[in-house]
Amino acid sequence: MADAPLAARPFYVTTGKGQLRGFMAGEGAGLVVLHGPAEGAAAAATAAATRFPGRAAVTFEPPGVGGSAGVDMDGADAVAAALAGAIQAAGLIGAPVLATDLSARLALRVAALTAAATVRTEGAARAAGWTGRSFAPPALALAADGTHLTALGAFLRDAALLDPADGTRPWDDGPPLPDPATLDRAVVAAAVRPDRFARLWGTLAGEPPVADGGLLQPPSGGAYRSPVTVAPAGGMWCDYVATPAGHVHLRRAGPAGRPIMVLQSAPGSSAPLARVITGLARHRPVVAPDFPGNGDSDKPDGPVDIARLAAMMWDVADALGHRELDLWGTHTGAVVALEMALARPSAVGRLVMEAPPLLPPAFTADILANYLPPLVPDRWGLHLQQAWNMRRDMFAFWPWYRQERAAQRSLGLPPTAMLHDWTVGLLKSGRSYDRSYRAAFEYDTAARLPLLSRPALVCAGPADMLADGLETARALAPGVVTVTTTPATVWYPYQPEAAIEASLDAYRAFLG
Repeated sequence: MADAPLAARPFYVTTGKGQLRGFMAGEGAGLVVLHGPAEGAAAAATAAATRFPGRAAVTFEPPGVGGSAGVDMDGADAVAAALAGAIQAAGLIGAPVLATDLSARLALRVAALTAAATVRTEGAARAAGWTGRSFAPPALALAADGTHLTALGAFLRDAALLDPADGTRPWDDGPPLPDPATLDRAVVAAAVRPDRFARLWGTLAGEPPVADGGLLQPPSGGAYRSPVTVAPAGGMWCDYVATPAGHVHLRRAGPAGRPIMVLQSAPGSSAPLARVITGLARHRPVVAPDFPGNGDSDKPDGPVDIARLAAMMWDVADALGHRELDLWGTHTGAVVALEMALARPSAVGRLVMEAPPLLPPAFTADILANYLPPLVPDRWGLHLQQAWNMRRDMFAFWPWYRQERAAQRSLGLPPTAMLHDWTVGLLKSGRSYDRSYRAAFEYDTAARLPLLSRPALVCAGPADMLADGLETARALAPGVVTVTTTPATVWYPYQPEAAIEASLDAYRAFLG
C-alpha cells in the first residue's frame, strides 16, 4: 500500500535515553516540528508538511507520550536532551525547527543542542493563555472504573475547544477543531502513561513564554529519508516495517539466528505478550507484529480473514528477510500461525498454537452476533468508557456480554495498571479492532487443523476460556501435532511464577 504524499509515516529512533517514536510527512529537506502537548504527533507532521511544501516534516512524540512513553524524563533540560538525541539519531542535526505553543521555549534549548539552522515559534498567545490561568491536566491516577481516561479526554477536548485565556467560552478565532478521530489519537497517545503526560505538560507550562517569531529559510539540500531503527543493546525494542498493507508495528528481542514470530491475540496489540517475547528470546530472535488494523500498525481498509492475516504476516517476514521461521501464536494468533504453516509449509519449522478457537457452531454464531460491537471515536469520549468496560468484563465473564452468574470466570479482574494497558491497546485498534477478532471466530479451525504437516504443539493453560477446545483438538489433530495442557497462560494475570517459567520452558523445548 503506497503512502499518500502527506500521510505521516512512523518510525523509531534509538537514543541513549531509550526509544522515541517519530512521524514523517511530505517530501524534501528535513524540518523538525516540536508540536504542543495537546496535539498528536502524526497530525502535527501532516499539518506542517501541508503548510510548507518541499519539506519533510518530522515530529517526535516527546518523552512519556505514545511510542515514546518508555522514556521517562523530568525537567525541561532532560526533555530537551532526549529530543535532541532523537534528532541526532534521525540524522537531522542542523535542520530548522518549527515549534508551537508550550513547546516554543523548549525549542530554543533543543536548537542549541542540534545546531538548528533557524527556529520559528508560533502559538505564543495560546501558551500564555493556558499558563496565565494555570490550565493543566486533572488528577490522572489510574482509576479502577476507567474514569481517568474520561478525564484525560475531556481535558484535551477543552484544550482544543476553549479560549486559552478564558476557559468558560469557546475560542472564537482558534484553529479548526479536530474531528473525533484526530482528537482520539491525541488522547490515546497521552493515555499510554497519563502520569508522564501530566508531568510533561507541567514541565512545558513552567517554561517562560516565547513570542512568535523567526523565519524558515527556503528548503535546501537533498530529500530527507527516515532512518532505519537501530536495535538497543538488550531487552525488548520496537520497530516498524513497510508492507503492502502499510506500516506494521513490531516488538523485537533476542540475538541473531533463526527467528520466532509471536502472533497476538485480538483485539489489542502484541504488548501483553512481552513476557512471552522476552522468554522466547533468550537464545533466538523474536519478532511480534501488531496485526494490521490492531495496535500501533496501520489500519488498512477492506475485509479481513485469517488467510489475509497470514499473508500479511508473511509479508512482514519477507520484508525482514526471514525465509524460514518458527511460530508461536495465541487465540487469534494461533489460527494465523496455522494458516501461515498451511500456506508455506516449507518455510515453517515448528509452531506453538495456544488455545486456537474450537467452539460449537451455535456458540460461534452467538459470539459473532454479540461479541464485537462498533467502537467509534466519540467527541465526548463515550467510547473510552465503552472500551474500559468491555476489557474489564472480558475478565469477569465468558463471553463478556453474557452478564449472568453462570457465565462468570474465576480468573479475577486484573490489576488496574494491567487493565489500563489492555484498554489502551484496544483503543489504539479503534474502529478496526473487530476485524481480526471476527476473522478468528469465522475461521474453520476444525477443518484446517487436520491439514497441518509441520510439527505443532496445541496447548492452553487451565485458566484460558478456550481451554475446552483441547479435547476437540485431540480428536482432529494429525500425528505431527501434540496436544497438551500447559501450567499457565503466561500473559494472563495472577499466574504463578513457577507455572509461567514451566510454560516458557515447554515452549522453548518444543521450538528448539
